[in-house]
Amino acid sequence: MCRMKTSDFDYELPAELIAQEPMVPRDACRLLVMDRKTGEVTDRIFSQIIDELCPGDLLVANETRVMPARLLGQKHGSGGSAEVFLLRQSFAVSDADYPGIELGTDKADSINQISYWEVLVRPGKRLKPASDPEHAPRIDFTDCEGKVVLSAQIADWSHSGQKGERLARLFTPLQSMDAALHAVGHTPLPPYIKDYAGDEELYQTVYSQREASAAAPTAGLHFTPELIERIEEAGIMWSTVELEVGLDTFRIVDEDDPTSHIIHTEYYTVPQETIDAIQACKERGGRVIAVGTTSVRSLESAWDEGLGCVCARNREATSLFILPGYSFRVVDALITNFHVPRSTLMMLVSAFSTRDNIMAAYQHAIQSRYRMLSFGDAMFIR
Repeated sequence: MCRMKTSDFDYELPAELIAQEPMVPRDACRLLVMDRKTGEVTDRIFSQIIDELCPGDLLVANETRVMPARLLGQKHGSGGSAEVFLLRQSFAVSDADYPGIELGTDKADSINQISYWEVLVRPGKRLKPASDPEHAPRIDFTDCEGKVVLSAQIADWSHSGQKGERLARLFTPLQSMDAALHAVGHTPLPPYIKDYAGDEELYQTVYSQREASAAAPTAGLHFTPELIERIEEAGIMWSTVELEVGLDTFRIVDEDDPTSHIIHTEYYTVPQETIDAIQACKERGGRVIAVGTTSVRSLESAWDEGLGCVCARNREATSLFILPGYSFRVVDALITNFHVPRSTLMMLVSAFSTRDNIMAAYQHAIQSRYRMLSFGDAMFIR
């Protein structure tokens, strides 16, 4: 048997096919329907997804909302530009762990909220860690009136084993950290989307709820409230999970052997209501259809091998790495976007069918001028 290589999941992606803005209306994008067993493909429009579904099927979507995670500010003292990208809040540390860091404000009572976050910092090379924690690098962020409403200090320069990640202490004079983030933060877009100046809400799903993700669960971007209503009226069930999407979803695998890759950890929740819906769906012979790879990771992570069933989870960590050869326990069909070459997501969708079927479908999409990646068109692997 040939050894699996990361290059097996590579393909040539023409830059002009990377969608730079969303389709309006959302469900007017194209839909490539693929039979996971035979590899046969059909070209459709996403609004026609309802014709591919059957009464009794269950759609499971990730309802997390993208945080205003991109913070553009100035280095305290020098005034040079700096950027902090919030990845996830860290609840495992507190001020007691970093007692030497001064908040750097004239009035200590002006600080109302403090929290710690795992972040990316730019420019990382020029924001050097201080040997003295009292002089930890600080970045200030101003609102539209020019008032500093949020500051970040690098509390730990080597906090995480993930590439480039730091730990930052955020503090604000406002009454809530959420208010500060919304005053200065921007919705982040993937690095391959350049100069988008449209409505940032189009990078949110219409059913999004709690702000917890650094990137959108993009397979869900194609749904409209009207389409969801039509789906439910047709006897197709709708349920949700939460997975806090991280930036690693955009990163390619560097290792030649993908089994050597250490996949990122994300936090997920599968509520009891969704467990009940899955069990009812299976009992009536319907299909559990994951809306996006984040829903796949949530549902498959919730499978309990010992009990032989899927179980409710409440913000548990998952490092599930789905590669070809994986046996799916919960998911029967998948709605997804087209993914970055050499990514863990290419490996996941290949596991759901075969590597050859997926590569052939991608070549069909490229030859047919499908729009690719986050703002692009969709696939339904049935």
